Amino acid sequence: MTGKYPARLCLTNYIPGKDPDDKPLLEPDWQKFLPLEEWTLGELFREQGYRTASFGKWHLSVEKFGPESHAFNPDKQGFDEFFIIDKPTTGHDPDGDPSSSDSIGNTAVSFIREHADHPFFMVMSFSAIHHPLVENADTIRNWENKAGSDKPRNNPVIAAMLSRMDRNIGKVIDVVDELDIRENTLLVFYSDNGGVVTNRIYHYYGERIEEKVPQDPLREGKGWVYEGGIRVPLVISWPGKVKRDQVSDARVSSMDFFPTFCELLGVEGPSETDGISILSHLTSGSSLPERSLFWHYPHYHGSTGMVPAGAIRKGNYKLIEWYENSLTGDKEGAFELYDIEQDMSETSNLADSLPELVRTLSGELDNWRKEVDAQMPVPNPAY
Repeated sequence: MTGKYPARLCLTNYIPGKDPDDKPLLEPDWQKFLPLEEWTLGELFREQGYRTASFGKWHLSVEKFGPESHAFNPDKQGFDEFFIIDKPTTGHDPDGDPSSSDSIGNTAVSFIREHADHPFFMVMSFSAIHHPLVENADTIRNWENKAGSDKPRNNPVIAAMLSRMDRNIGKVIDVVDELDIRENTLLVFYSDNGGVVTNRIYHYYGERIEEKVPQDPLREGKGWVYEGGIRVPLVISWPGKVKRDQVSDARVSSMDFFPTFCELLGVEGPSETDGISILSHLTSGSSLPERSLFWHYPHYHGSTGMVPAGAIRKGNYKLIEWYENSLTGDKEGAFELYDIEQDMSETSNLADSLPELVRTLSGELDNWRKEVDAQMPVPNPAY
């Protein structure tokens, strides 16, 4: 929404988080809503005369719903129209629209029809495929009958949830085609994080459900700074501007959307933006400048097992720093180093064999944290 690293905003966890006090480190007092003074994509487009909308998950308010959320809802951040959903609960009807994918798709289609003769910017934030894994029983059975459905990575419930989400994305593409505005419409699809791979056991309508979905060949998944948590899908379509059927190996981040859209609109972006414009790369294939990318998570993620850590990706290499080790004086195991181009699965830790590279990358990671004024956890004296 801002083109900035979460660490720069001190908004580094899901809201409101857990903040446990029985761990080796104590979490910092982090920012638990998006400050209203931040310039968002909604405000960027609305200031240029676009109609703006946000349908689906928001999670940038102090609370998801109710009076406490009103002061920080999308309409306070540049969106003319919005509705907010959350992940389904165990009480949702699996034969209805448990993840609200149909609600998001249908509302999006109505918005496009209403504003087709006017520039518009619309965000669709699907809850699918967030846990709990819930979907129509007949659709699940359809995927259970597919070859390979017995493999953990091919979870039929996730496939059913994805198929409903796909249908609703298809509705949007169909109405854009129907209204003959496809060549003047930029479509961006991406995921916010990797899938859940850790065991999650719960009961749904009397049935015991266990979720464990490997992300192989990627290591781990949601919540982690391994590739399974941070390497996500990105698909961009813009007929006549972006060539079809091309695959890019450029390393980009969702923080690049803001400066990219600024260039597209001919607007000078804010001076404090961490992303870069990828517009010329999309339209002409020109190379992006070399840069390092950073991650910072000074928290404990209860449902995935992730512990406080930071990471830097520079060229082919990624360095991970585990704060429990580096901040308590236990340097053994504080760093992991991987050649991602040769070892996407992060199976071979090169930290001991390339100590000079570890020192260089850890120094750059530390300098970046100082630059963005990243909050750090501290040792827990009561642990």
